[in-house]
Amino acid sequence: MTTHEKALRPEDLTRLFVERSNAGDAEGVALLYAEDAVMAYPPGSLTVGRTAIQELWTKVLANRPHFEPEQPLPTLVNDDIALTSTPPKDGTGARAQVVRRQADGSWLRILDQPEFTKPA
Repeated sequence: MTTHEKALRPEDLTRLFVERSNAGDAEGVALLYAEDAVMAYPPGSLTVGRTAIQELWTKVLANRPHFEPEQPLPTLVNDDIALTSTPPKDGTGARAQVVRRQADGSWLRILDQPEFTKPA
């Protein structure tokens, strides 16, 4: 069984996502999400639950896309909930995630808006 690093800070989730995606690790990507997480992807639809998120990333990562790290914007934290976000390098919008602290102190994504573009 593979041991995956836990996100000890909300900002760790973005780094771990890039590392695991570039390694083709769909299971590892899915483990960054809570069991009941909701992801607004593919565009125009929702993927609900860790199992569905893993199935989605298995398909996406089969094409071996490469993800570049993005500098996170300041994280907003309120007790056990945080908002993380990154601006895409092309400046066309933003990516945002709501994350929740777990009982062991680690963080998982509960809402993920990976692609949000500015209206034309």
